[in-house]
Amino acid sequence: GKLVRVIDGRPATLRQTCEDSLRRLQTDVIDLYYLHRWDKQVPIEDSVGALADLVRAGKIRSIGLSEVSAATLRRAHAVHPIAAVQTEYSLWTRNPEIAVLDACRDLGTAFVAFSPVARGFLCGDLTDVSTLDAKDIRRAMPRFAPDAYAANLELLGGYRDIAREVGCTPAQLALAWLLHRGDHIIPIPGTTSVEHLLDDVGAAGVQLDAAVIARLEALINERTVVGPRYSAQSANEVDTETF
Repeated sequence: GKLVRVIDGRPATLRQTCEDSLRRLQTDVIDLYYLHRWDKQVPIEDSVGALADLVRAGKIRSIGLSEVSAATLRRAHAVHPIAAVQTEYSLWTRNPEIAVLDACRDLGTAFVAFSPVARGFLCGDLTDVSTLDAKDIRRAMPRFAPDAYAANLELLGGYRDIAREVGCTPAQLALAWLLHRGDHIIPIPGTTSVEHLLDDVGAAGVQLDAAVIARLEALINERTVVGPRYSAQSANEVDTETF
């Protein structure tokens, strides 16, 4: 049958899932424990309160949230300090710039940017979405629908030109842009390739001046990218601000 995501932020569930995680990880404590989706049927104060109890019990050391708005982050932080917020952020997903980045800076919360190379788009290698595996999650994302992706590919020519001028790979350019956005921003690119991993690490040494940053931000942004980042169903599961 079809897999259905269950989002359950009730305190009893969070306590049980933490115990399950500790057992699977074969450890006594978890350094950073994320509430990856806010269960909107449960006040964020209740869910974070349960996680705060786990901190006091020595089960976890710090609390993270994911895909929440600035308002929800501030409500959560009032219950217990939030160490990190993990949300999608890249040149082609700029939603965190609305409010969450500033809220994280104000509260001393790290902003962990997932999909920092735009789910592979900013690597420049995926030119035909029909080659994606049938189970690839991107097939359900509007920006990767054939017509939308074809339109988005038009942005890559200018993007590659900038990477060549800077003297780095397209993926390094995407990561370097994020690193220049703020000291509290931590990109987490994923890969199964050692070659790509070394490429990603090299982004730390890429320097971008203000003119290059301005060109990048004018080229790829919420107005020039075609399609929302999530389907309607997935969008309903997150609390992130939208343009």
